[in-house]
Amino acid sequence: MDLSQSLAHPVFNVVRDAADQLKVEAYVVGGYTRDILLKRPSKDIDFVCVGSGIRLAEQVAVSLGPKVNVAVFKNFGTAQIRFDDLDLEFVGARKESYRSDSRKPIVEDGTLEDDQRRRDFTINAMAICLNRKNFGDLIDPFDGQGDLKRKIIRTPLEPVDTFSDDPLRMMRAIRFASQLGFDIEADTFQAITNQAARLKIVSQERITDELNKIILSPTPSYGFKLLFHSGLLNQFFPELVALHGVEYVGNRAHKDNFFHTLQVLDNVAKVSDDLWLRWAAILHDIAKPATKRYDKEHGFTFHGHEDRGARMTPGIFKRLKLPMNDRMSFVQNLVRLHLRPIPLAKEVTDSAIRRLLFDAGDDIDALMILCRADITSKNLDKVNKFLKNFTAVEQKIAEVEQKDHIRNFQPPVTGDEIMQIFNIPPGRVIGEMKEQIKEAILEGEIKNDREEAMALLMKIARDKGLVVNN
Repeated sequence: MDLSQSLAHPVFNVVRDAADQLKVEAYVVGGYTRDILLKRPSKDIDFVCVGSGIRLAEQVAVSLGPKVNVAVFKNFGTAQIRFDDLDLEFVGARKESYRSDSRKPIVEDGTLEDDQRRRDFTINAMAICLNRKNFGDLIDPFDGQGDLKRKIIRTPLEPVDTFSDDPLRMMRAIRFASQLGFDIEADTFQAITNQAARLKIVSQERITDELNKIILSPTPSYGFKLLFHSGLLNQFFPELVALHGVEYVGNRAHKDNFFHTLQVLDNVAKVSDDLWLRWAAILHDIAKPATKRYDKEHGFTFHGHEDRGARMTPGIFKRLKLPMNDRMSFVQNLVRLHLRPIPLAKEVTDSAIRRLLFDAGDDIDALMILCRADITSKNLDKVNKFLKNFTAVEQKIAEVEQKDHIRNFQPPVTGDEIMQIFNIPPGRVIGEMKEQIKEAILEGEIKNDREEAMALLMKIARDKGLVVNN
């Protein structure tokens, strides 16, 4: 197959000429070749040469101009060049062998065939020749092109060997399946299931990197179901697995919270690419197993799961090596507040809206996306009715915010001003006065402006026997 027409960018001609000058074979390999055949855009290009990838990169950089720099990683035998909007990586063809207790390979120089055999999946083991004599020729020894047409993830070699050598490839198999909407070939999936425990030798950072890519895929529930059924999910995220299952007492049961969570995640994914909003969907019911109780009158209950889930969030983030910063706080806040807007669909009051805006702050829009996504039921009429009511809540939030400006509430009167006006030292009374003003604003007793706040402050001060400092 001739793919020369797909190599129109000038950089391919530069690499071709550099390779011919150095008398080495050079190829485009991996994801870029795959994406050419899938007609997907890609900015990352991997070049393999039968020889020194570093020397080839340096020769290419000379041709590209004096402003082009080469980042050399001698320990890995690789080099990188940033050119225009492309990330170019160069490596020499190699063959690899592994020890059972490590995913770090023992590397030796090899042929193109050796290099293709070490690749994770057939769809990533294709190469395009860049040398002038065979420019654009596709080299596809494992029928990766056929697997693209069949929409199959399959390993070039025996899957047991592929995954035993590098268990991270099990996560990558599911990531590619989720991103591309492909199936995992039966023997390949069975090998993942059989070797799920091997994931323990992989660093959590690498696992989480693949997990986040699954979460960002078009229909993330597909990837999570593969993780669940393969046994991989339980290796690093047992709290999510614990949501699975339904318990019955007589004819009463609760919903399967695992599959409900995946539905909420997909609902969010339809309207937002925000990774952390998707994480909030994953964690919103995470504490239901810990808070599940059975009540003879009401059936199964999960009282306080939102607060318990918010308390669990930092520990999960820390263990999964997710960022312990404002992103974690954002997820934690949404988990804590995700039940708050639901009752408003039945009775919308200005006071309840103000309090929700006060507590959510800038997270209010994300919170409403999460809450709308959380409306799931097999009864579509029930869902549509609730969504209609929820739309009324969103409209009311917009109206109250425009009128009262509660989002990111700042007190109209500060503690320093109160101390100066009444010549009193810092103490509990300052906080009490500020709290009374805030409550009056949230209840709608006064407007959120300085004039009305000052008038109320003077009334509160009189009741406390305070005198204005002249």
